[in-house]
Amino acid sequence: MTETVNLNDLLDNEQTAALLGIKPNTLEIWRHKGKGPRFVKLGRAAQAPVRYQQSVVAEWLERQSFASTSAYSPAALTSAKPHNLRSSPASV
Repeated sequence: MTETVNLNDLLDNEQTAALLGIKPNTLEIWRHKGKGPRFVKLGRAAQAPVRYQQSVVAEWLERQSFASTSAYSPAALTSAKPHNLRSSPASV
């Protein structure tokens, strides 16, 4: 599936980091670890620039919102994933 990208919606690494209130290097680390908001790579070369869609960053940020610290606990996050909601073999 091809996704249309609004070029006016693109932010560079520094702009995105400033929007999130973090250091640009943190975004680089997150990209390497597969964390953080989805990004667009403008080319296949290692040095090709990276951009973030402002709308995608806003959606990602919304998903990082929790009502309490217990809602963010590893147990709460694990139980919220659909693949962990299957019945155990003992209950089948």
